[in-house]
Amino acid sequence: MTPRVIRETSHLPAPPDLVWDLLQRPDTLIRITEGWLSFRPLDLPDWPETWQEGAYRAALSGPFGIPLGLQILRVSFPPPKGDTRFIRDRGEGQMVRLWDHLISLRPEGSGTCYADEVAVEAGWRTPFVAAFARAFYRRRQRRLKALVGRSHRKNQ
Repeated sequence: MTPRVIRETSHLPAPPDLVWDLLQRPDTLIRITEGWLSFRPLDLPDWPETWQEGAYRAALSGPFGIPLGLQILRVSFPPPKGDTRFIRDRGEGQMVRLWDHLISLRPEGSGTCYADEVAVEAGWRTPFVAAFARAFYRRRQRRLKALVGRSHRKNQ
């Protein structure tokens, strides 16, 4: 089956360097996905302080702690293009064969243009996973926007 691609974009009220610093931290992922997805590291006692390039095996849970199986997060930092920076997770798991997530951020006015683009492929479940991904990334961006706003006010 052909992967489905979902793209969501938001303006964040903080400079790109602050957003970039927040995205480097696994605890940001945990905060902005809380309630919908949770990731527990399997090969480490806890997540590292900052993401490093490489593969991370995690136990994935959905709402109410429903087990969703093994998820592999493959973190990389593609080279910047102009003033746009990227983080990529080319993940895969037991429920979803491909979860290729590219985050991009670039300056926009006094803040940051932030985008999530994710290609998902899950066999016959692909349309359902794609619908979930669209709602998930909309919510995730709202939570990230609130977190960024709090961090920016604290740093001023």
